[in-house]
Amino acid sequence: MKVPAAANSRLVYSSAEGRVCPDCGKAVAACICRKKSSPPAGDGVVRVRRETKGRGGKTVTVITGLPLTEDGVRALAGELKKRCGTGGTVKDGLVEIQGDHRELLLAELAARGFKAKSAGG
Repeated sequence: MKVPAAANSRLVYSSAEGRVCPDCGKAVAACICRKKSSPPAGDGVVRVRRETKGRGGKTVTVITGLPLTEDGVRALAGELKKRCGTGGTVKDGLVEIQGDHRELLLAELAARGFKAKSAGG
């Protein structure tokens, strides 16, 4: 049985816009359904680690594994930066807080209901 072409075809790439979202039909960069989608699946544990490599000797505390959407991660990062009294950023779902604040962040994340643990040395 042959399926009609209209029912079996969908746009996946446009030379003008690049990759196209299969759900909403917009360019992936302008996709609205992916940003509101569920958070990435993980093991449910939030990990807090200290990093210094590639940062000119500066210490940064990195939080990974947050089961939140992109907007939720940004909001939480802002609150954690205020709690630590320092700066930071969000990159690819990772929260980076300037300085070594592992113990404070572990306590704060546990108080907010996350299962958090220290990672690394």
